[in-house]
Amino acid sequence: MGVLFGLLAAATYGVADFAGGRVSRRADVFSVVLISQLVGAVPLALVVPFLADHPATSAALGWGAAAGIGGGTGVLFLYRGLAVGRMSVVAPITGVVAASLPVVFGLAVGERPGAISLTGVVLALASVVLVSSTPPRETEEDVGLVDDIDDSWRRSGVPYAFAAGTGFGLFFVFLDAAGNDTGVWPLVATRVSSLVLVGMIALSLRRPVKPPTGTFVLMAVAGILDVAANVFYLISTRFGLLSLVAVLTSMYPAVTVLMARVFLKERMVKTQLVGLVLAGIAIGMIVLG
Repeated sequence: MGVLFGLLAAATYGVADFAGGRVSRRADVFSVVLISQLVGAVPLALVVPFLADHPATSAALGWGAAAGIGGGTGVLFLYRGLAVGRMSVVAPITGVVAASLPVVFGLAVGERPGAISLTGVVLALASVVLVSSTPPRETEEDVGLVDDIDDSWRRSGVPYAFAAGTGFGLFFVFLDAAGNDTGVWPLVATRVSSLVLVGMIALSLRRPVKPPTGTFVLMAVAGILDVAANVFYLISTRFGLLSLVAVLTSMYPAVTVLMARVFLKERMVKTQLVGLVLAGIAIGMIVLG
């Protein structure tokens, strides 16, 4: 069950990040994050009465708030990275960093996956690295974008990817720490703290938050899918080891890369294709283990 919901979370995160990264090329990243998270808060509020089968404890709310700070920071950096760099590079780097922190933490606190599952985890991390391979430039649009990006490591999106991955890794660890008998309350605290954090930063920097014409739908899609993915991930942690389900969830870059290939015509080199195949093998080993 944990594996199933981990994979559902990965698929949903992948589509949400593609939508968020795509619209971030047309709108300010603070506008994208604030609007998407506000929209995503609506379905979350609607399901709370049906999923609030446990009391809201201070521990659940505290860990949820901490997760929201990590997740909110991660989303800001990720969308910025996806806006300035290649999705097929930024997303996988974010994923491998996000997966590594929970694995290290899980093993440190005593989790001991089986040999097959642990081998699958290693292969999963390797697959993300392979998918991160930079394809050669192809179109005039790519050249115009990438030539500018190559002039600066910052504009490559790579530093944003590492920062985003750290934020998401902390999100995974903190949300798991909330415990099993907490219902949906950690996610409520996550959404509130994330909105407060991003709103305060946007206000202090005087960043525009009004969505440009024609961007609201993609922002809404990103926000709703992000909430759905959070729910799937929270459920997965109730049934599986953190060191396994976090890795499965962090394989969402495969979805983002495939969507970038289909919709943005970003080329995929052989190493990226090998990485996607390796990801499928890794999932099978984690499931069997």
